[in-house]
Amino acid sequence: MKMKLLIFLCLFLIAADSSAQENDITAALYESYDQFKEPSLDKRRIKHKEIQPLINRLKSDPKYTVKVVGKSIEGRDLSLISIGSGPTSVFLWSQMHGDEPTATQAIFDIINFLNGDTFIAEKDAILSNITLHFLPMLNPDGAEAYTRRNRLGIDINRDALMLQSPEGRTLKMVRDSLNADFGFNLHDQSTYYNAEQTEKPATISYLAPAYNYEKDINEVRGNAMKVIVFMNSIIQKYAPGQVGRYNDDFEPRAFGDNIQKWGTSAILIESGGYAGDPEKQEIRKLNYVSILSAIYTIAKENYKKLPIEDYEKIPENDRMLFDLKIEGLTYNLLGQDYKLDLGIHRSEVDNADHSNFYYNSTVADQGDLSTFYGYETLDANGYIIKGGKVHPEIFKSMESLKESEVLKYLKQGYTYLRLESLPAGKKDTNLPIQIVGKDFKAPVLNLRAGMNPTFVLEKDNKIEFAVVNGFLIRLNGEKSNFKNALILKK
Repeated sequence: MKMKLLIFLCLFLIAADSSAQENDITAALYESYDQFKEPSLDKRRIKHKEIQPLINRLKSDPKYTVKVVGKSIEGRDLSLISIGSGPTSVFLWSQMHGDEPTATQAIFDIINFLNGDTFIAEKDAILSNITLHFLPMLNPDGAEAYTRRNRLGIDINRDALMLQSPEGRTLKMVRDSLNADFGFNLHDQSTYYNAEQTEKPATISYLAPAYNYEKDINEVRGNAMKVIVFMNSIIQKYAPGQVGRYNDDFEPRAFGDNIQKWGTSAILIESGGYAGDPEKQEIRKLNYVSILSAIYTIAKENYKKLPIEDYEKIPENDRMLFDLKIEGLTYNLLGQDYKLDLGIHRSEVDNADHSNFYYNSTVADQGDLSTFYGYETLDANGYIIKGGKVHPEIFKSMESLKESEVLKYLKQGYTYLRLESLPAGKKDTNLPIQIVGKDFKAPVLNLRAGMNPTFVLEKDNKIEFAVVNGFLIRLNGEKSNFKNALILKK
């Protein structure tokens, strides 16, 4: 009995020491991140041509093997980058959906880490036990147009059976040729997902996909779950409560489900929303830290000690978030006052070359939204919503407008300014007021889902808030997170 207790104590101490060591490494990775962040990829709408110089410079480095393993429909190279000599094969691919680039950026941050002159012992542990394979930007044609689907118009992630797309065939061929032990399937998800029954966004969501309808757990899937348990513990340090778990219903056409079935421990990572991080640069950092930490625990095989039952403790994804939630405002309709909540979404609209975007907001829902949450929430009890007015003056140009004067107009209830001539081709403005043509007539306030939310909130005959294109503006001088208003042609 004493011998069994001694053995248990020794194993416990070894596990505790391993955990403490990994925690120290994770903290060091997080704190040193800026040394390795790839500076050329500082915006989400990255293109194939922007990652090619980063790939090409690795070709002359003997540590790496770089191969063109396929081409997209429009002829763009799909490159596999490999490093390491270990017996465990780890395959990471990103941007299967063209408008999901966060992990592509993180992959090049990880490569910079591997090329750095610090963390020598940790890198040796990784590269002597693992061979890493990166396939960044699997859907470069979709990335060019910043769209989910490929040039054929199909979702590559539903092409695992038919293999209709060259990108899907490339992914299958690489997976089979590597017979990878672990596969990291890297995506972005909607920013409106939250961790179930909480107001916190699902900044990172995970899934160990099922490989059959029964959702059985074999060693392959179980290993994926254990690595996810470890990654969740990492994210909780830096975004506590902001992790979700996808529903694991089996999807027979999906690559993740099939890759799990084919014998690779598949780990789906989805990058969601993080308050004040529209370009997802903090989420990119979390990807970098958690993926590198996962690679390290795979190299050391410490994940094997983790309790698989902790996977189910991660809250499921829910979709109950608005960009702005306004609670309890008073709305007068046909002479009768009603109390409503408003939920507002801000949709990104790309410019012509898909290099940047502006926001065009809509009322997503209204009524009783007590079970929903907001990145930003305003308690509007006691406030009356009123439609914004059109300023009587016709201004000569955008240059004649000053933000200080605009705020004065908002306090007077004006949310639209008329121009003699609208700027050609421009659809948004940084001024916190809607810009319209000289013949524009103010719309009658008729709250409904789908409308652009532009109005004021009044209390005791004083306008205290304006909402312009879905952005809340506090008229007492407090800073708002306003991004853009619209230039309306009609």
